[in-house]
Amino acid sequence: MAADLTTATPDVTPVASPWRNLWADFAINRGAVAGLAVIVFVLVIAALADVVAPHNPMEQYRDHVLRPPVWASNGLWMFPLGTDEVGRDLASRIIHGARYSLFIGFAVVSVSLAVGVCLGLASAFMGGLVDTIISRLMDLIMSVPSLVLAIVIIAIIGPSLTNTIAAVTIVYMPRYVRIVRATAMAEAAKDYVTASRVAGVGPLRLAFVTVLPNCFAPLIVQAALGISDAILEAAALGFLGLGAQPPTPEWGAMLSSAREFIQRAPHVVTLPGLAILITVVSINLMGDGLRDALDPKLKKG
Repeated sequence: MAADLTTATPDVTPVASPWRNLWADFAINRGAVAGLAVIVFVLVIAALADVVAPHNPMEQYRDHVLRPPVWASNGLWMFPLGTDEVGRDLASRIIHGARYSLFIGFAVVSVSLAVGVCLGLASAFMGGLVDTIISRLMDLIMSVPSLVLAIVIIAIIGPSLTNTIAAVTIVYMPRYVRIVRATAMAEAAKDYVTASRVAGVGPLRLAFVTVLPNCFAPLIVQAALGISDAILEAAALGFLGLGAQPPTPEWGAMLSSAREFIQRAPHVVTLPGLAILITVVSINLMGDGLRDALDPKLKKG
């Protein structure tokens, strides 16, 4: 009897990558996907502001002061969203303002995250006096309302875009310190950390290589939501005249300079406010989707 030379093909099921699984869980939330799409759009607009903006955001057209948007009776296509109190194109200033607001948000989160990780891991692994000092300092910062503390810091170091980033960073840094400390302390009690210690892993490698990757899920969610909080805080400081200073086209500063024209030309206040609202809501929706996708207890199914 002839030998059957046909070899059976093994049934190998392809393993989905972690990123594909994350996207599948994230895409279940349609609001989160919509928020992500808006944020990507705003990022592209901010990156291409010099190309997309119809005018120089600083250029003044004195013959078109407080020109209404194009859909109003006196509007012009030359200025699709109208002009401000000195004749600057509002659409161009909002587009360029996205750069400043997003830069503030990402800068605050990046610095807060870096410092918060270092302080949180130091507090969790060193313990004792170091843990007490760091924890009490974070409690002290969080005991003061964030806007009030930011105003105090700005009053001391002076109003500017750089000082706004520094003030908001100090205000929101305790969030990351506490998340890292709590998560690292929970991970430190697990068997794999004990095994790493027995194997002779050094303290820095144990903290940053062994434990820190397991703290990423809550940090990613907090960082996503922290961007919107930082944008709002910077806009509030700009509205109070303590953030970016005129003529910088930052959304909060635009609201501050236009508030006296709210009845005469409401578009100069409404449109920058809508830009802040849409951006912040989109980031929050995206953050909610990330939370649901990264937390197994919140996954649907």
